[in-house]
Amino acid sequence: MTETNELIPNTFFIEVTGAGLPEVDGLYVPSTAPPTKSESGTTSSLGYWNGKLAWDRADGKSARSPALSYSNSYQSWRICRLDGHLAYDMTCEDEMPPTDRQWHVYKKGVAPAPSVIVHHFDPRLPCPTPNVVFVLGGPGAGKGTMCELAESQLGWNHLSTGELLRAERDAGGSTAATIQQFIQEGKLVPNEVVVTLLKKAMEEITRTTGINNFLLDGFPRSLSNLEGWFDVFGKDTELPKMLYFECPYPVLEQRILGRAKYTGRTDDNVESLKLRFDTFKQETLPTVELFQSKQKCIEVDTSQERQTVYDLVVTHLAEYTDSKFVDKPLSERAEMLLGLRPFPKQ
Repeated sequence: MTETNELIPNTFFIEVTGAGLPEVDGLYVPSTAPPTKSESGTTSSLGYWNGKLAWDRADGKSARSPALSYSNSYQSWRICRLDGHLAYDMTCEDEMPPTDRQWHVYKKGVAPAPSVIVHHFDPRLPCPTPNVVFVLGGPGAGKGTMCELAESQLGWNHLSTGELLRAERDAGGSTAATIQQFIQEGKLVPNEVVVTLLKKAMEEITRTTGINNFLLDGFPRSLSNLEGWFDVFGKDTELPKMLYFECPYPVLEQRILGRAKYTGRTDDNVESLKLRFDTFKQETLPTVELFQSKQKCIEVDTSQERQTVYDLVVTHLAEYTDSKFVDKPLSERAEMLLGLRPFPKQ
């Protein structure tokens, strides 16, 4: 018999969408079903069923409690209709309802099967405030490399404003043409577009991963960006810390031209680099100077060896880094990014 009364509280929320049955779609909250024995003889406790987490419909209308739970007898996760009949299932031994596979339509279900999203915070409540470190530097200064290392090795979320903008452009949304025009001209994309994309991405990541440490790569690129930040997060919000990656222009040019044959980016050329660097000096350096005047800017010379630069980044992020990541061995990808092993040949 599996005892569940020693397990951690269920603090997750499940969102079910796209089911063939509207009565199945909706928010599921930690189950309040009283402790009882299941069909397999397992004694369940609050928020659990059969030794695994369990959920009730948030509207409380389901005849079965829990409405989303695991069956030891059938080794499957199950979602029921309002009348209590089972509608969808997933045969597996996963600790949580799977979010990456197609569910099976059960006897009382209707195709298509639903999608399942796990939330680490109640989606009915405001999203927790993100813990943010801004990362700035000229094009080719190493922002992306160091942020990727911090994400994979230190558990931080890396958001690149450039990648977010390119993804939005490629998706063909309402702002795609505007984004493309500004990127081609080497100019800064309008403030409202950038800040809106950042806020949306941070909230989605925080809710679905439970991690709210963010490195914002390439933000704020201007004082206007910073004003937009405070417009969204409040005028009284504490000014985040900034990592400023400083690197001489000749080194930046060498790096950009060296990576051009791999990235496929249309702005990785001498002409675009000159425009981007001029824009950086005119628009972004005043922002860096503001952070310096507020003692919120940490300068890192990224013309040094990559391992040296990374060690400095680790030190400066240590205050907020989860201790379980501190002694984590370097992955193969991290070793490649640090130049400790070669990248595989194309």
